[in-house]
Amino acid sequence: MAEDKKITVENEDGDSAEISGNLASSPEEIKSDNNDLNLLADLEKLKTELATKNDRLLRLQADFDNFRKRAAKERTGLAANIEQNFLKDLLPLLDNLDRAISQENPDVEAMAKGFALIRQQAYDICYAHSLQPIDVAGKSFDPNFHQAVGTVQDEAKEDGAIAAEFQRGYTAHGKVIRPSMVQVVNNS
Repeated sequence: MAEDKKITVENEDGDSAEISGNLASSPEEIKSDNNDLNLLADLEKLKTELATKNDRLLRLQADFDNFRKRAAKERTGLAANIEQNFLKDLLPLLDNLDRAISQENPDVEAMAKGFALIRQQAYDICYAHSLQPIDVAGKSFDPNFHQAVGTVQDEAKEDGAIAAEFQRGYTAHGKVIRPSMVQVVNNS
């Protein structure tokens, strides 16, 4: 164990100085003190590394949170732009409907032609925005695209064929927006 000792040192001129301190009394104590110093240095190094990695982790988490918030804001903005563009495309259709309704002396035949044109304009706008009708003519029932609302017997058609369409279905960008409501042949 180290103990407090005094050492006197003399130089060539005859001067002397006394040094006192906590000195190791054996070589084993010197080695032990060096090991303790090395362990303390390693501990401080590990603490520094841990603090650096914690700081980096916190920065990465903050960056990820900022990215997530920015991406959500961009998605919201993109959806708003798409909706605004669609509504802008619908405005001429609404204008034509207003003109048709505001006629003072409507001619039934002219009104029918006008509404047919407005209907075609509505379909054109929808088709321009990727809306596609589901074709059922000559098709077999497919639950991915059709909703069966009834069955009918028809010996001229095979089982599972679509006999009639009650409401047209639509897809957009390859996804079903609304399935076609159909009547399906069931001869059994």
